[in-house]
Amino acid sequence: MMQAPGNDLLRARGAAGMPHPGGTLLEHLNRVARLLAEWGADEDVQAAGLCHAMYGTDGFDHALMGTDERALLAATIGDRAEVLVHLYGGCDRTAVYPRLATDRPVLFRDRFTGREHTPPDRDLRAFAAITVANELDVLAHNADLADRHGAALHRLFTAMYDLLPAPAREACDRQLGRYAA
Repeated sequence: MMQAPGNDLLRARGAAGMPHPGGTLLEHLNRVARLLAEWGADEDVQAAGLCHAMYGTDGFDHALMGTDERALLAATIGDRAEVLVHLYGGCDRTAVYPRLATDRPVLFRDRFTGREHTPPDRDLRAFAAITVANELDVLAHNADLADRHGAALHRLFTAMYDLLPAPAREACDRQLGRYAA
């Protein structure tokens, strides 16, 4: 797993001191990477999971680095992992999440540029796994958020089960099944 270089950069950018459900942002990011590893994700996807919040996200607007520093992140975690971090961080959730539930292929809107594009299937599957790992970890550490968003996330995740590996689907069922209609 490529966590050491990513962890060093995350620490240098303040993730170890940033509060987040379940402790600090750094602890959350490491849990996401570990969950992806448990699900059988390759090292690039694990590294992207570790660094998924580096550019901020549509749900966590605390960027640790700007998109003008993409080359630095790529040099740290690898080119493909950085592309996945950018895809994740750039996702305009209001536009993309409804499409994830209904459309194949999925048209993405980049919240940084407004540009729309269709990511390759391999990247879409990585995005889906990172999304599920991230949200499951957040909800596991914040009961209020789980009660407020558990049902909607359960609906979204079950609608995109075709994109997820079996262990991720099983984790969704275990953790969010109680929110099923």
